[in-house]
Amino acid sequence: MIVFPPCKINLGLYVTAKREDGFHAISSVFYPIDLFDALEIIKDSAEDGTFVFSSSGLEIPGNTDSNLVVKAYKMLDALYGLPAVKIHLHKVIPMGAGLGGGSSDGAWALRLLNELFALHIPQEKLQNLAANLGSDCPFFIFDEPCAVSGRGEVLSPFSLPLDGYSICLINPGIHISTAQAFQSVKIEDEPEKWMDQLQLSPEKWTFQNAFEVGIESIHPEINQIKQKLKEGGALYTSMTGTGSTVFGIFKEKPSMEGKFPGYFSKVIESL
Repeated sequence: MIVFPPCKINLGLYVTAKREDGFHAISSVFYPIDLFDALEIIKDSAEDGTFVFSSSGLEIPGNTDSNLVVKAYKMLDALYGLPAVKIHLHKVIPMGAGLGGGSSDGAWALRLLNELFALHIPQEKLQNLAANLGSDCPFFIFDEPCAVSGRGEVLSPFSLPLDGYSICLINPGIHISTAQAFQSVKIEDEPEKWMDQLQLSPEKWTFQNAFEVGIESIHPEINQIKQKLKEGGALYTSMTGTGSTVFGIFKEKPSMEGKFPGYFSKVIESL
């Protein structure tokens, strides 16, 4: 079976507290975007079959055991005694980019294993299992625009009037670790009724990503990308997550050809 895990952008991102468990409390809206990895899981029919994980596409750094797809399989195997499988992950979504690609892969692995082996795990329990993989993972079980709080696991569906708009994603290839991003973030109170702005057209949005100022001070390319997107007609620009991907929202499909040489660039029509 093959599935196509999507990514997300953050529409507004505020860090409101340092929690006792060591995590930070956030307030944001996660919006799923049609940029996909590909994940295939097949049963190993051999009696002495063993778990096999392979990948292609973008190179995945780190130890295989730390991959969230592998962790998802091992988590369900510990709970349900799964047979051996062969897993292949084709990476398209840039990593360390604030797009949640790794979190999506892990969450969709849970979803696919649940279906493949008819485990009948209800959505709420899948979300709880996903939260053990990572803070962004439960969103990809839900997989629709959501207001997000807690450390990222408290989700409420959120209606956004963005039909017909296009989005441009630009990633300069800078890998920003979550730990590095949180070192420079400013903790502040959540602006009152900031999410009400999302019901307005994007050119009227004034909300912020709390990580931008700190990341831009280290990597001025982030601000340069935002300015180029605005010059190209973007109604709103922001860095997503802890970076380094920047997005611009456009009323009509933009032409980005030749404007960001050497950078990952993707235009997605009709949000």
